[in-house]
Amino acid sequence: MSGPAPVSLELTPKQKRPAGVRCCEPVVYPDVERSQATRMAEVAKALGDPIRLQLVDVLRKHAGKVCVCELVPLFDISQPTLSHHLKKLRDAGVVDSERRGLWAYYYVTPDSLKELSAWLS
Repeated sequence: MSGPAPVSLELTPKQKRPAGVRCCEPVVYPDVERSQATRMAEVAKALGDPIRLQLVDVLRKHAGKVCVCELVPLFDISQPTLSHHLKKLRDAGVVDSERRGLWAYYYVTPDSLKELSAWLS
């Protein structure tokens, strides 16, 4: 019994392409401009933590502005840690706050999630 016939392959040396010459044409191009992608990535990154996602969920469901003192009992974290998460959300433009005396009241910024959710759907 004999094995399969040997296959003869002719190998050519790898050649470097000149600068700027593509190896192939891209299948698709991005519809999202770089500046838009940067904005959406900042929002997505801010939402990339489970506590922050839950905070946004609570704030979206609430009719008005929520005092940070009402948020602390919902999570098993300290008030400074909660404030850190809220700051990350505020920096990304997802939430904003209003001070009333000693307390800060938080709310989801109108339309802050529209661009990302429209792209995801």
